[in-house]
Amino acid sequence: MAKKAVASLQTGSKRLTKAIKMVKSPKTGAYMFVESVMSPELVNDFLNKK
Repeated sequence: MAKKAVASLQTGSKRLTKAIKMVKSPKTGAYMFVESVMSPELVNDFLNKK
């Protein structure tokens, strides 16, 4: 099960969102967290991408 966390960040006139998802490493089988700061429109694409 993937863990999703989304926090809204505001810097000046831009509105940014930090998205964190947990992905399983194909090499070791361990879980790791992937973080990215993007515009709010791109969050669903980031979380749905494998």
